[in-house]
Amino acid sequence: MTATTPADAPAAAPASPLRRVLAQARFDATVMLRNGEQLLLTLVLPALALVALALTRAPDLGPGRRVDVATAGVLALAVMSTAFTGQAIGTGFDRRYGVLRLLGTTPLGRGGLLAGRVLAVAVVEVVQVALLGGLALALGWRPAASGLPAALITVALGTVAFTALGLLLAGTLRAEGVLAAANLVWVLLLAGGGVVLPPDRLGAWGPVAGLLPSGALGDGLRSALVDGAFDAGATAVLVVWGAAAALLAARFFRWD
Repeated sequence: MTATTPADAPAAAPASPLRRVLAQARFDATVMLRNGEQLLLTLVLPALALVALALTRAPDLGPGRRVDVATAGVLALAVMSTAFTGQAIGTGFDRRYGVLRLLGTTPLGRGGLLAGRVLAVAVVEVVQVALLGGLALALGWRPAASGLPAALITVALGTVAFTALGLLLAGTLRAEGVLAAANLVWVLLLAGGGVVLPPDRLGAWGPVAGLLPSGALGDGLRSALVDGAFDAGATAVLVVWGAAAALLAARFFRWD
C-alpha cells in the first residue's frame, strides 16, 4: 500500500458564500452580546426604562394599558439601540482600525461583510425581544396577538432604516465623532423622537416626531401590539427613511 501524503490529500472545498456570511454574523453577534457597553445600551437601559414606565404614572403615555404601551415603546427603543447606535459605534471603530478594509479584501467581500452585520443585528434583536418580552410578561404585558405579523414587519423595516443610518454615520465621520454623534442622537430620540413617548404626547413637536424613523417605529409597534392594527403611515415613513439612508450610505460610505 502507498501511504497518502499531505500533498496527495484532496484540497478542502472553500466555504460557500452563505457559510461565510453566517460565520461573520455569528462572530459579530457574539462580540455585541459579550461587550459590556453594548449590553448596557441594548438590554440594561431598555429593561430599566420598561420597569420604570410600567410601574409609575408619569409621564403620560396616552390611551391603552400602561404596561402595553410602555412595552411597545421599549421594544422600539431596543431596535434603535442595536441597529443604529451599537452598529454605528462598532462599525466606526472597525473602520478606524482597518478591520473593514481587511475583511473587504477576503473571500467574504464587502457585500458579505455587510450582510453578516445585518444578520447579526437581527440575531441580537431576537435576544432582546425574548428577554424584554419575558420581563414585560412578568409585569403584566398582554400583546394583541392579531398584531404580531404587523409588529414583525415594523421591526424589519425599522431595522433596515436604522442600520442604514448607522452605517451612513459610521462611514462618513471619524470614530470619535461617530461615538459622540451616535450617543447624542440616541438621547435626543429617546427624549423627543416619539420612540418611547408617543408623538401625540409631545405637543407641538409631535407631528415632526411622527415623521422621524424613531416615531414611526414606535407608532408602528404601538398600533400592532396594543391595538392589533397595521399602521400604514408609519410603515411608509420607515420605507422612505430606509431607502434614502441606504442610498446615501452606498454613495458616501468610506471603508478606510
